[in-house]
Amino acid sequence: MASLIAKTPAQGLLPVEIGSTRLEERLYDAITWVAPFDGQDDAVASAIGLPFPAAGQTTGGGDRRAVWTGPGQALILGPAVAPEGAAHADQSSGWAVLSLTGPAARDALARLTPIDLRDASFPEAATARTLLGHMTVSLTRTGPETYEIMVFRSMTRTAIHDLTRAMKGVAARAAL
Repeated sequence: MASLIAKTPAQGLLPVEIGSTRLEERLYDAITWVAPFDGQDDAVASAIGLPFPAAGQTTGGGDRRAVWTGPGQALILGPAVAPEGAAHADQSSGWAVLSLTGPAARDALARLTPIDLRDASFPEAATARTLLGHMTVSLTRTGPETYEIMVFRSMTRTAIHDLTRAMKGVAARAAL
């Protein structure tokens, strides 16, 4: 009898370290889309244990984070949640979360995304729905030299390929 073998989106592809930049997979217990009903923001925030994020922001940190994904909605990364007073759906199997770290992480991302990644424009806890090459992603700055990239699971291999090429380009330029 055949059986399924659970695999993470980037299993066997990561981690990759090139120059001073490291790309690895970040795993969360669950990824839940949440959209509070009108007037339920405070109740939902209490139920998920995190403030609901404002536009372009994240709340929480570490293994529990709320990431703004559009007006009145967020992805909750961490333990599964099912708050009353909100529409919600488990999105865990639909996303891959990649972590890009190192002093050249911003330079590698700048080759692939159109947004301004400088500190004044994209500080820690900032997030944006943007492009990474030709793919739509959620990009979050989680530390001074750390970014989380959420990409649809089906695009994981392409995202890793594009990020690896950008990392190689930045490392080659630094070697000149």
